[in-house]
Amino acid sequence: MDQKIREKYEAVIGLEVHAQLLTKSKAYSSDTNEYGASPNTNISAITLGHPGTLPVMNKTTVEYAIKLGIAMNCKISDHQYFARKNYFYPDLPKGYQITQDKTPICTDGFIHISMDDGKESRIGITRIHMEEDAGKSIHDVDVHDTLVDLNRAGTPLLEIVTDPDLRSSKEAYQYLTEVRKLVRYLEICDGNMEEGSMRCDANISVRKRGDSKLGTKVEVKNMNSIRNVQKAIEYEINRQIEVLESEGQLMQETRGFDALRNTTISMRSKEAANDYRYFPEPDLQPLYVDQEQISKVKEEMPPLPRELFDKYVHEFQLTPYDANNLTDTKEIALYFEQVVEHTNNYKAAANWIMGAVKSYLNENGVQIDEFPILPKKISDLITLIDQGKISSSAASQKIFPAMCTSEDSVMHIAEQLNIIQVSNEGDIDRFIQEVISNNPSEVERYKKGEKQLVGFFMGQLMRVSKGKADPKVANSLLREKLNTLSL
Repeated sequence: MDQKIREKYEAVIGLEVHAQLLTKSKAYSSDTNEYGASPNTNISAITLGHPGTLPVMNKTTVEYAIKLGIAMNCKISDHQYFARKNYFYPDLPKGYQITQDKTPICTDGFIHISMDDGKESRIGITRIHMEEDAGKSIHDVDVHDTLVDLNRAGTPLLEIVTDPDLRSSKEAYQYLTEVRKLVRYLEICDGNMEEGSMRCDANISVRKRGDSKLGTKVEVKNMNSIRNVQKAIEYEINRQIEVLESEGQLMQETRGFDALRNTTISMRSKEAANDYRYFPEPDLQPLYVDQEQISKVKEEMPPLPRELFDKYVHEFQLTPYDANNLTDTKEIALYFEQVVEHTNNYKAAANWIMGAVKSYLNENGVQIDEFPILPKKISDLITLIDQGKISSSAASQKIFPAMCTSEDSVMHIAEQLNIIQVSNEGDIDRFIQEVISNNPSEVERYKKGEKQLVGFFMGQLMRVSKGKADPKVANSLLREKLNTLSL
């Protein structure tokens, strides 16, 4: 699309994210909540909606909702009731979904997202409410029939609805990345969109820049990765602009995303709002959440990625790039936190984790909790380098690999490898004398003005000292000696 045409318009985007919760049992029954079980095994009379069965609220679902609400700066509603959302799907056994309609547990929140150029945006959170999932219709196993697996029916969900604050597909990508990071830090959802445990619907419209009136909204579904959400939104923005530029009319509709063609396709029109015939759930009592419960949940929460990001950038003076890498997963961030308990060389700690540590994890296909080196040993390694007792190259090439297989202290490993640096001026002076004696012709050339030979002499000095001479001390003494000879 021509950039000038594109710049005439502004996209207005709101996202709805469904996060499946990592509870042991389902939202309103004791049925096992487990991904990957054989079809139709994690079910009971309650999941199947048999007459006379009664739901019971899962307490952990409420705690997880409060956690996410706190993390997203929401108000936590103290008094709530549940509702029935009625619609017919073949994989919805009861014919209705237990949800929250008028009284969502969390409202009026926000989170911040950071773009690659350093720009920050505040994305409003309209609401977070608790509900249960439907089962799953499977269309690609039997050529003649659609199969239904009800294992997912009743799985607890949190639906997170944003304000229409997003203005580009890149912002949507960053928002979803931040949400996935949050739910993983809180350990309430694994965030795997490919498995369907985190799903996203995007509401997209465009309008002329400067207009305050919203355009016709189109909802896009069936996106199984954060990258596909970005692609779908980007395609849909361009499609809507092209329709308006050709003086066509946009329809309010639901569209699906075709990942093979990177296009959206019409699924059904949505001229009027769906009539779900909400009414209060008669089998569940109203829910009351007091301040004591909220405070207790807050006390048990881990450090959150945004807090750590700000700490690393402002207190530790790391770059936003480094801070993003370190906070990408909770486990890496906590490992880094343990390393910097014993060193204030934050940049070196970040470099070791993003370099040697992550390389080891990738090469060996393991997670940080399986990494053999304790955080304290990484800080000990940094301290030895900072003290000039070992060189950075010796640390990365010899000591770090040895640390991966040895329980010995870092100093003991360095001593065994005989690579403790010599910084005593008397010892280094003897190495210099030996180098000068062994290279008389090069010394004469240096005296005549070939000052670049200092690199040659340093190489010889490191060879004679078997790499143990402290480079900083040695370089200074060597130049001093050579300049004295030149006089």
